[in-house]
Amino acid sequence: MSSSELEIQKAADGQKEQQVPAGAEITGAKEPEADTNTSTKADQDFAAAEQYKNQGNAMLKTKEFSKAIDMYTKAIELHPNSAIYYANRSLAHLRQESFGYALQDGVSAVKADPAYLKGYYRRAAAHMSLGKFKQALCDFEFVAKCRPNDKDAKLKFTECNKIVKMRAFERAIAVDKPEKTLSEMYRDMENITIEDDYKGPQLEDGKVTLKFMKELMEHYKGQKRLHRKFAYKILCEIDAYMRAQPSLVDITVPDEEKFTICGDIHGQFYDLMNIFEINGLPSEKNPYLFNGDFVDRGSFSVECIFTLFGFKLLYPNHFFLSRGNHESINMNQMYGFTGEVTAKYTSAMADIFTQVFNWLPLCHCINQKILVMHGGLFSTDNVTLDNIRRIERNCQPPEEGLMCELLWSDPQLWMGRGPSKRGVGIQFGPDVTETFCKNNNLDYIIRSHEVKDMGYEVAHNGQCITVFSAPNYCDTMGNMGAFITITGNNLKPNYKSFEAVPHPDVKPMAYANSLMNWLA
Repeated sequence: MSSSELEIQKAADGQKEQQVPAGAEITGAKEPEADTNTSTKADQDFAAAEQYKNQGNAMLKTKEFSKAIDMYTKAIELHPNSAIYYANRSLAHLRQESFGYALQDGVSAVKADPAYLKGYYRRAAAHMSLGKFKQALCDFEFVAKCRPNDKDAKLKFTECNKIVKMRAFERAIAVDKPEKTLSEMYRDMENITIEDDYKGPQLEDGKVTLKFMKELMEHYKGQKRLHRKFAYKILCEIDAYMRAQPSLVDITVPDEEKFTICGDIHGQFYDLMNIFEINGLPSEKNPYLFNGDFVDRGSFSVECIFTLFGFKLLYPNHFFLSRGNHESINMNQMYGFTGEVTAKYTSAMADIFTQVFNWLPLCHCINQKILVMHGGLFSTDNVTLDNIRRIERNCQPPEEGLMCELLWSDPQLWMGRGPSKRGVGIQFGPDVTETFCKNNNLDYIIRSHEVKDMGYEVAHNGQCITVFSAPNYCDTMGNMGAFITITGNNLKPNYKSFEAVPHPDVKPMAYANSLMNWLA
């Protein structure tokens, strides 16, 4: 018997007395066997740790994830050998999208008790969230072998195996060929017939107009679809436009004129409509910048992206879009956008979005004083705006480097740099922000990427501002959304917070990969 088989046998033996369904919530821990040498203090520590764990479980159920993490951390400090404490904290980190921390706790849970299979699920969930499907498959395979009669464990392994094989097939059939525009690739789309019973908005001579945009938004509010002919046409036009844009777009806001910066939308179409209701429709006199993560999680991502693309075509010099970490194939396949596009249109259109997203600019510089990116700053101090301008962005986000860090990094309260809580990018402190701004003659940076209670947060002595525009994120977080306004001659940021509005009864993640819903 090999060493891996011995490990499986050991884990399986340990599970004979502990058959916990894969999706069950953990509410109790098995107390260590009595030891005549165990001190009273050890007993007290364990009892206190259990109390902290129970409090953490209660907070997890009420979606107070930060508080739950604090409780589990206190439990671990008192009783550091409990796999359950690590696994529960891993789940809280997953809910906060801190995938790097979730992975660390999943690893710790497995080390603390190799027979505790929930630890393998947590580790697999973190690996999948990071797009590391082969590593996740190893854990699913391990659990399936330990539980040969568990249909749920077998199903998770089967589904993950499908993803791994699909990725391998996509790589195998990929060939190097000259890059073509969407218009060149989909010329036959011009011949798509518009059915007689279609009563929705139509492009005028193939162009987006204000009338079209107003009709499109009302059409979407009624949960109707834009005809595929016009959807393809918008994608072809956006593809052609974005190819000509630089990786860093310079924006000039004239004196006295207002400019609005919005953060993540994440497929929350009705909240996007509320932003326009509060702040006015985009126009040449009311310009906007949307700072990435337009899609995924929310189940109206198609409506969001065509609305945003439509306004970009209507007002190309007064409406701006930055790429976020969710404008990527890994995120889209896992968190719902690919599934939604396929359900509402076709899988071929989902592939087209992948190509279009590759050409989205990575950041914007407003009046040479404010740099706006989705994620954050860099692992070195010598990065200049010209370095950013030279980034070759027509690709999927890499796992390291300037492009990765622009899309994934987060600020931290303490000085210096640290590993990312997400497992991708870095964390950067106030000194890093100050140095970057000084070196590039900037006043401050604006980024998004993180849920904030009021929809925004000012950090790093006012030089790092986070804006997040998806209120009650995923219908669970209870946060407000926000947007920022400035004027050309007064770059002081003004903040407007707003609450979520009702939406049709389609739950977030409705189109997401089934494994992500199971693992949550």
